[in-house]
Amino acid sequence: MAHKLAFIGFGTVGQGLAEILKNKKEQLKINEQFEAEIVAISDFKKGSIYHPRGLDIETALEVLKETGNLENYPSSPGLVTGWDSLTTIRESNADTIVEVSYTDVQTGQPAIDHCRTAFMAKKNVVMTNKGPVALAYQELSQLAEKQGVHWGFEGTVMSGTPSLRMPIAALAGNEIYEIRGILNGTTNYILTKMEDEGVTYEEALKEAQALGYAEADPTSDVEGFDARYKIAILANYVMKEPLSVEEISCRGITNITRHDIETAKAQGKRWKLLAKARKENGKIVASIAPEKVEVTDPLASIKGAVNAIAYDCDLLGTITLSGAGAGKVETGFSLLIDLINIDRERKLVNI
Repeated sequence: MAHKLAFIGFGTVGQGLAEILKNKKEQLKINEQFEAEIVAISDFKKGSIYHPRGLDIETALEVLKETGNLENYPSSPGLVTGWDSLTTIRESNADTIVEVSYTDVQTGQPAIDHCRTAFMAKKNVVMTNKGPVALAYQELSQLAEKQGVHWGFEGTVMSGTPSLRMPIAALAGNEIYEIRGILNGTTNYILTKMEDEGVTYEEALKEAQALGYAEADPTSDVEGFDARYKIAILANYVMKEPLSVEEISCRGITNITRHDIETAKAQGKRWKLLAKARKENGKIVASIAPEKVEVTDPLASIKGAVNAIAYDCDLLGTITLSGAGAGKVETGFSLLIDLINIDRERKLVNI
């Protein structure tokens, strides 16, 4: 039986998942016994379409590319247009909501309300929005559990690189007493550029913007706010300890100079913007700050717009994972793996 999906938001990430589902349809069916059917797409700017028997992905993508409006999708009996996001969540026959809307990370909205509405309607949610997980993890995880539904958010920390699923599944039985990570590719690219080419912070930032790694307003990245949300997610989910964003001290890289870079090199060290969370006296202490890391440290070898994370475990010692922290396909994959795992768990329940 096909897994019915409703997309809330249909920008780069949503379209990335849709393209994966289209291109890998037969492979997913054969190898994973996974079939997906998109029944609804609701986007504030691009319009809204719903059909209980499913939409044609290729047609929806073509209509959007050619006209910019999903509501130009070919009319057919049963097709509904014009629903807002909350109506789509409540009224569609989707099993799972793919929440990829634009969200204000300061408030977590509208994605927090999307999650609440979906869970109350007994629908699963998969998402890449950091805001709801960082700001409302305790409330939303408890609501999902109470309603007997699944909440997947692998893509909120390191895109498709399994920084959340890997420790939960593969490091079970360990106590993870510290997490250290390079969780923002933009800042890592800037610091790498400054070290390798001797350019200033301003010059490196300009190139990062030209390549699309940094936004026109790079504040969230360079001041450490993006990494701050991610370490909050890791503390709550992986370390299983409540930690609010406000409790995390935060300092970015804007004051790092070429002199700082050269001084670190002379000391056999390398600057990295590190996100850290460690257990101290029964609580989590977390921070975001640039640090000089010994070149022998596994995190020191991570260059460019790449992310990495190190888990310090009582049984295995330090386990380091690195990979892409952004990208259309990579983030689309993070949603796919959440969907596949929900599907696997549904099948186990029905055995």
